[in-house]
Amino acid sequence: MASMSVGEPQAMEVDRKGESEESGDDEVKRRSLNGELDPQQPPLSEKEESPVDMDTITLDPEEEDVDLVHCRIGKIEGLEVLQKAKTLSLRQNLIKRIENLDSLVSLRELDLYDNQIRRLENLETLTQLHVLDVSFNILRKVEALDRLAGLKKLFLLHNKISRIENLDHLTNLEMLELGSNRIRVIENLDTLSSLTSLFLGTNKITQLQNLEGLHNLSVLSIQSNRITKMEGLGSLVNLKELYLSHNGIEVLEGLESNKKLTTLDIAANRIKKIENIGHLTELQEFWMNDNQIENWADLDELQNAKHLETVYLERNPLQKDPQYRRKIMLALPSVRQIDATFIRF
Repeated sequence: MASMSVGEPQAMEVDRKGESEESGDDEVKRRSLNGELDPQQPPLSEKEESPVDMDTITLDPEEEDVDLVHCRIGKIEGLEVLQKAKTLSLRQNLIKRIENLDSLVSLRELDLYDNQIRRLENLETLTQLHVLDVSFNILRKVEALDRLAGLKKLFLLHNKISRIENLDHLTNLEMLELGSNRIRVIENLDTLSSLTSLFLGTNKITQLQNLEGLHNLSVLSIQSNRITKMEGLGSLVNLKELYLSHNGIEVLEGLESNKKLTTLDIAANRIKKIENIGHLTELQEFWMNDNQIENWADLDELQNAKHLETVYLERNPLQKDPQYRRKIMLALPSVRQIDATFIRF
């Protein structure tokens, strides 16, 4: 195992409403509940640590899982001895460029989370790579992934990427995380037929579109964008989790084909009525807090969801009713959690 005489990395708090739970253990460390940046966390450009010389780091040629987290590494070099390495974690360092990885042809996972990398490059020889995480860097473009046809998970959370592009050849990709970037349009995803999870939260997207080719998608998260209409979801017949909170949606609609939904999160929108979801019989979680629901009769729309366990309705006009919790329990007897509180029997 690689070692160095530096302090252990600080434990990070994970936000329950983060984009994807698999993008590292702390991928939302700088974000608050609605996806905005945490002002308590300094931007990457404010790092004051000085890089160390790689000669001070001891590398084990026999190690398969190489952990070089928070070692103040400034340049990737001297890793040629790691011929047996399957995973390499270089997260939370001071790396500015992806380089000198050509010999690590056995790598399955490469973690460059939280560095100062400006460009995707020099990855051509890593053809066995299954997981690539370059989240929390300074990337402006998705590029140079042409040879990584076996890639299954790609994490590019919190960069400065403005377009979804150059992913056509990643036909084995199962998870794509592009949250907290500068994307305005959902596009160029047609060939990603293996994709099961797509995360686009905290961007500048105004329309749900160009999702027709994603027949295997089971998780779609587009929280904290600028969407005003629920549309373009008709082909996502295998969708199980849909997250659309913190947008500008006014009508609950467009889910006629999404009969497998188990989680529907449309919190913090402008919806006045619970409607058009009576056919979602598989629902287990329904997040409708911070909307404009005021009619108790609307809950009838959820009566066919016999497995519904969690309902969030707080900060709607309904909550002003003194019998708020009791009325929800009577209308939806299968529910075990109302807002953040479990029901006591």
